[in-house]
Order: sequence, then C-alpha cells, then structure tokens
Amino acid sequence: MSFAEILQRPVWQIADAIAKGQVSAVEVVKASLDNIERHRALGAFLTTQPERALHVAEHVDAARARGEALGTLAGVPIGLKDPICTKDVPTTAASKILTTARRSTTDPELDPERGFRPPYSATVTSKLEQAGAVVVGKCNMDEFAMGSSNENSAFFPAKNPWDPTRTPGGSSGGSAVAVAARLVPCSLGSDTGGSIRQPASLTGTVGVKPTYGRVSRYGLVAFASSLDQIGPFATDVRGAARVLKTIAGADAKDATSARVEVPDYEAACGKSIKGLKVGVPEEYFSEGIAPEVEKSIREALSTLQSLGCELRPIHLKTTRYAVATYYIVATAECSSNLARFDGVRFGFRAPGKGDLASLYSATRGAGFGAEVKRRIMLGTYVLSAGYYDAYYLHAQRVRTLFKRDFDAAFQEVDVIAAPASPTVAFKLGEKVNDPLAMYLADVYTLPASLAGIAALSVPCKPAPATVNHPELPIGLQLMGPAFSEEKLFSAAWAFEQTCPPRTPPPTTV
Repeated sequence: MSFAEILQRPVWQIADAIAKGQVSAVEVVKASLDNIERHRALGAFLTTQPERALHVAEHVDAARARGEALGTLAGVPIGLKDPICTKDVPTTAASKILTTARRSTTDPELDPERGFRPPYSATVTSKLEQAGAVVVGKCNMDEFAMGSSNENSAFFPAKNPWDPTRTPGGSSGGSAVAVAARLVPCSLGSDTGGSIRQPASLTGTVGVKPTYGRVSRYGLVAFASSLDQIGPFATDVRGAARVLKTIAGADAKDATSARVEVPDYEAACGKSIKGLKVGVPEEYFSEGIAPEVEKSIREALSTLQSLGCELRPIHLKTTRYAVATYYIVATAECSSNLARFDGVRFGFRAPGKGDLASLYSATRGAGFGAEVKRRIMLGTYVLSAGYYDAYYLHAQRVRTLFKRDFDAAFQEVDVIAAPASPTVAFKLGEKVNDPLAMYLADVYTLPASLAGIAALSVPCKPAPATVNHPELPIGLQLMGPAFSEEKLFSAAWAFEQTCPPRTPPPTTV
C-alpha cells in the first residue's frame, strides 16, 4: 500500500495504522501535502503549513518509537476552516479585510498568506493538537461564512471534485472539498445555518452540526454568535465521531459551552437501531425538492425501515418561516459582530488620509465583499430604531416556535430524517446574481440551526449521471434532540453499512 493510498482510508484506520507503526506520520502528512498541491485547482485550501505540519508529524513518529501512548488522532492530517484561529497561522475568514497587506483598492491580487495571524489558538485547534492531529492548512470558505456556494471567498471559489464546474456548497466548501477529494481524511467547518451539512451533502462526505454549546466557539471568528457551531467533516461516520469526541466538551473560555458529559461517539457506531422511531416531516418533501433528491431520500428511508426502524409521518409547521427568520436573526448578529473590523486594530486598512469616519467607511467599503455588505446592511436595518420590535424581536419570538415544533416532534420520535439539500450541486455562477435563490439552498438545514439541535448529513444513493452532469452526491439529514449526537451516529453508521463503499471522485484519482 502506497502512502497516497492510505489517504483513501477513514480517520480511525489511518490513526490506528500510525499507532501500530504500519505507516509513519511523516509519510502520511507528506502524501496529504502532495495531494493538496496536485489538486490546487480545486481551491480547497487558502494556505498550507508544510514545515509546521511535518515538524508535528516527526514528533508523533518519535513518540511512537519511544513507546509512548499516542492521542486518538496522532499523525492524522486535518484541515481547518479559515475562521478557526491557529496561533501564528494566517486566518482571514476568506475576507480582504483580514489581510495585513496594505494594498490599493484597485489591486486584484490578494494573498491569503499575508492574512491576520492570531496570537492564540481556538479551543478546538488546541484539542486537536493535544490528540496528535496534524493541521496541514486552512480551508477556503465563503467570506465570514456568509454564503452557500463558496463563491463569496475574497480569493477564489472552491470547486466540487465530482464536477469542477459545480459548487461544493458553502460556507464550509473548502473543508468539504478537502475531505471529498481525499486531500485530508477529516476537516473542521462551522455551521451557522447549514454550512457543514449542505456542503457535506453536495460533496458526498459526512458532516456534523453538533448541538449548540456542545463544542467551544472560543477562537472562531464570529458570524452569528447564537447560531455558530464548529463540527467535523470526514469520509465516514466513525471518523466524524472520533473527531467530534476530540473537540467536544465544556470550555471555561466560552460561556455558551454546555457543562454536559461527552459520550463515546465512536462506541455508538455499531449499536443496534432496531425499534428506533424515525420522523419524516412532510414539509421537507414539498415544492422545490429535486425529483432525484426525493427519490434517493425515500429509498434511504426504506433502508432505515428495513433495519428495524419505525417510520412515522410528522409535521414541522414552522419550516416555511425558516429562511425569513434566519435572515433576520443572523444578519442582526453579523452586523454587530463585524463592527470590530474597522481598519484600526488589525487587518486591511484602506489607503488615503482623512478623519476616522472616512477611514472606517473606506476600509469597510473596500475590505468587505458584496454579500457581507448586504447582510451587514440588512442586520443594521432590523436593529435600527423603529424596526427592532417589528423585525428582530419578532423573529426571536418566532425562533422559539421552531424549538417548540422540534420538542413536540421528539415526544413522538427519536430522530428526524429528511434531505440535507433540496438539489444536487448546482453550477458555479448559477445563483450568484440571485441572493434569494442562494438563500433557499439552505432551506432544509436552517430549522435545526434555529432550534439549536444536533444534526448531520450522511451520503445516500447519488443522483445518476445524465447528459448534463456526472453522478452527483446526495445527503440524508438526520436530526435529533439537543445533545443526542450519540443516537445520530448510531443511526448514520447503521445506514452507512448498507451503502456501497464510497470511492473518491474520479477527477482526483
């Protein structure tokens, strides 16, 4: 087996092979870095840190040679979505405003290597490093996590490895591409309204949005603080379970992290799901879902039934209000969070002279992209005097109805199964000039985010190849009550065992 071939294996197998001395961490990391360079055109990574990564890998190999116990992810290459801080490593959130280069506003050349370098690491970064994982680079994304196609990156779009003319989804598109193309066996993304589950669905990877509070947000560049959650991508369910176990848990540096025991998610993979009550929300199979997606999800539901699950139709009546509610709450919070980027303390500063107000205006005008500006303006509007009660306060009240909807459903069922995305991957450029169409790409993921519950996407039967497109992935979304990730992993793993072995996209072989 070549070192490139080992990257076809899931996280847990790679970690076990390194621990047993079957392969060296250095050679696995070299293979990952080589793959990243060979497939640079996919746009998965904004920056890589070869010297730093190889140095960590050397320490893993040395520790194994001394007979020391290794961490659960020792030697495993991993990519981090760009807003996750890593000490002294460029962190731009895919935005010009977090580059440190003082360039003219007309200069089209932006270099993510000259991005803001945080003086500290995010809690999840530290936990991964303590487990021996090797961070090889920072993954591409929609600017400040605002987008559903990764086309809002200030640098370049990420491309779907199943068909490079199509989007991988967003905002964690680079993290999804990195795993789907086997550049790394796992990565971290962030999910505010579907930014892990939707790209996981469109790229054929496993993506997990943990319960709000399950994973510390300390060191994550904020978009919408009451919605943001960090979670893993992996090539299989068990790999995602191992990564989530590593990063989950309470953190004194994040007041919103929950003091709740973290179960052994990996041990949940293999548990029987016979008798599991699975809710099927009718609202997720209404107008707007592509026929090939509905067909695949219906087949997946039949598979769950054949595994001993009981399917029950349910109603989530608030689903129709998800897009409107989310784009009030999220934009209001982003308007507040992004006020700190002003050209004074760090990052990009527009050239020229003038008073402080002129500096702010010029810097934010040149530093933020169109979508970020759109959301800041929307958020500022709904928080303004005379409109706060009519929009923001009302949206927060409606948000409680989403939680009540799910709470009522979980009185009757254990988990809920539905599509993760209404369509397969769409063409790059197809929706960039139609913000509403782009926003609707997350229509099936937004409700779980608003309710703060656990959810994941696991690949199911792909859409068959046609004259217009090759075979394209489809994701089954499983949702559970708060802190029910263990149950979701059991159901997803059992379903995964019925599927053919997943292979990497043909464009990357």
